Amino acid sequence: MRTIYRTLDRRLMRDVALVALADGVVGVSYGAISTGSGFGPWLPVVLSLVVFAGAAQFLFVGLVAAGGSPFAAAVAGLLINSRHLPFGMAVADVLGGRGRVLGSHLMTDENVAFAMAQEDAGRRRTAYWACGIGIFVCWNVGALAGAFAGTVIGDTDAFGLDAAFPAVLLALVLPSLEDRSTRHAALAGAAVALVVTPFLPAGLPVLLALAGLLVLVGRR
Repeated sequence: MRTIYRTLDRRLMRDVALVALADGVVGVSYGAISTGSGFGPWLPVVLSLVVFAGAAQFLFVGLVAAGGSPFAAAVAGLLINSRHLPFGMAVADVLGGRGRVLGSHLMTDENVAFAMAQEDAGRRRTAYWACGIGIFVCWNVGALAGAFAGTVIGDTDAFGLDAAFPAVLLALVLPSLEDRSTRHAALAGAAVALVVTPFLPAGLPVLLALAGLLVLVGRR
């Protein structure tokens, strides 16, 4: 933790804080939607602490509220979170040995993107842990607040929050798109995601977008 604190400069701290706060706002919405769907306030809080995966949590609540079985909802959540397998390989060097379990639990799209955007190994580690811890705290506080706020915020789309995370992640990966091969792979993955989005649950199009990596394999 001391090493992370020493390498956490003002710019990185600002970027991490903005992303964490945005996650916290969506966490409020998640908690409110959960209680508004008839679940007890304890459910979104426990899921946020134990599962800590926004897309999977929204999917779980939505499927069960629509009459689906908790088992089917859990399987769907696991399928969505399977994208963490390639994520884990990409950031294996920042997790270390003793902190691997905790680091895996804190893994999100955002802190993986933050880590991958850093060139120095020390800054990669700092970005990953700082963003992961920040999001974990803000998300859980937001979910707790939203759970007791009921249905005050019921539709995140009405506030434009559905566009916040794609915008943030795009800004984080833009430097990597300067490489031509990477750019072509990203465009191919985006095309796949756009085609299948109308037919699949949220989260699965992102997973299938990994097919864009075949462009890199074919070139090599």
